[in-house]
Amino acid sequence: MGRPGAERAPSAPAASGWSAVGAAAAYAAAFVAFAYALVSLYWAVGGHGLVSTVGGYVEQFARRGGAVPVLVALAATGVKVAGGLLALALVRPWGRVVPRRWLLLSSAGASVLLVAYGGLNVLAGALVLAGVIHPAGGVDRAALRWHVGVWDLWFLVWGILLALATVGYWRRTAHRSATSPARSPGPQ
Repeated sequence: MGRPGAERAPSAPAASGWSAVGAAAAYAAAFVAFAYALVSLYWAVGGHGLVSTVGGYVEQFARRGGAVPVLVALAATGVKVAGGLLALALVRPWGRVVPRRWLLLSSAGASVLLVAYGGLNVLAGALVLAGVIHPAGGVDRAALRWHVGVWDLWFLVWGILLALATVGYWRRTAHRSATSPARSPGPQ
């Protein structure tokens, strides 16, 4: 039985293990996000390398040129940079300025979106490539292979890393938020 509240505290090895995994995952998620942002920025400034691997209307849109594709690519760059900063906020001291609840909700929500988007697209693309699903229209199989093996898989890996970082942050900060006098009572 012991003293009250003692059963809530995780053991030091378990807490430090999750802390290390969460920190490594956060830095890896940030790296993945920033690398993906660089690809979008490259396309935004007029690069056309690997655009054919995206295929479909996005490829046509990018090759047509003009202000709209540039703005869309810059917006994608901004969102990916924000995703990288979100991952870093889970482990860097400057992330403490963001309320814990907001950081948890944002990172958990982003993780769910990234895993769902990446996972469903990888699964659907793999099923098409394997011949299990037969779409009504034509399929750019080369672009689909790139989506399954690179672009959509990139979102899936990013989402998994961000989810691990979120769990690490949640476990690392759970005790601090429960004992902090500055926090309001109630669920965090």
